[in-house]
Amino acid sequence: MSSSENPEIVERVFKDKDKDTDKDKEENDDKKDEQKGGFIEKVKDFIHDIGEKIEGTIGFGKPTADVSGIHIPHINLEKAEIVVDVLVKNPNPIPIPLIDINYLIESDGRKLLSGLIPDAGTIHAHGSETVKIPLNLVYDDIKTTYHDIKPGSIIPYKIKVDLIVDVPVFGRITIPLEKTGEIPIPYKPDIDVEKIHFQRFSFEETVAVLKLKLENKNDFDLGLNSLDYDLWLSDVNVGGAELEKSATLAQNGITHIDLPITFRPKDFGSALWDMIRGRGTGYSMKGNINVDTPFGPMKLPISKEGGTTSLKKNKEDGGDDDEDEVNGISYVFQVQLLGHVGYQLCIHR
Repeated sequence: MSSSENPEIVERVFKDKDKDTDKDKEENDDKKDEQKGGFIEKVKDFIHDIGEKIEGTIGFGKPTADVSGIHIPHINLEKAEIVVDVLVKNPNPIPIPLIDINYLIESDGRKLLSGLIPDAGTIHAHGSETVKIPLNLVYDDIKTTYHDIKPGSIIPYKIKVDLIVDVPVFGRITIPLEKTGEIPIPYKPDIDVEKIHFQRFSFEETVAVLKLKLENKNDFDLGLNSLDYDLWLSDVNVGGAELEKSATLAQNGITHIDLPITFRPKDFGSALWDMIRGRGTGYSMKGNINVDTPFGPMKLPISKEGGTTSLKKNKEDGGDDDEDEVNGISYVFQVQLLGHVGYQLCIHR
């Protein structure tokens, strides 16, 4: 049988020309990307090698920095002055400029303070230098923005600093730094005159001891070093003193201290006679305490206004102890006036 009588059947598959073209294009693109990536990596390696050679030959290198300390040189009821010490090391043979310093203080992710210090100077060649960054944290700004931050509390903080320097070969470099800690929101202590013990009484000179109650409403102890004060009876300043007194005012606690005072009653004028006649007169006390805290020394004001004083007869001289109760609180002190009738000096609050 001839071959023409039994023809061979051949299966022919036709390729999609467009699909084939796309696939070839993708393969070519991949090859190009590989070649491009390889070229970029080679350039990076080349630059790195050149940088290392320059560093080794000329001595250029990247500067380093670290927060070496945080100080609070001054703190009061209004603000805290904070100084951040940043130690910068320059390994290069030439000075490098410190272009900008960006800083941010935050507490629990909330911004308390931020700013920029431009043209911050230069770092000497082959040396290290401590750059001091002064910051002022104003408490009114914090309390106005964040109402849950209360006076007397301690809040956590994080200080972020970006140093931007210009280094030959490397160009501009940003060195980020962070430091965490705690800072107080101080609250002034409350003061009350609880008692007065008269050691000597005359119109020329009277010596007495004020029994004070100081309440520390802060969440940290106050180490009392000294106290200065003035006492007013009506509108007359009857005297004051500066006392060096060591005591610890415990956090959220009450402490009692004694303060000596010397004054001349004859200088009181009508205020004294109002007291003798039982009419009473107002008193106030103002001053400052110098204390040590875990955050540094502080000078905090103390004040008491609106108190009332009066003189009443002793019970044995015809007076009535029941009269001593005014608004539920009264303090009684024995006084001899001119060696005759005994009186009690009462302070009512």
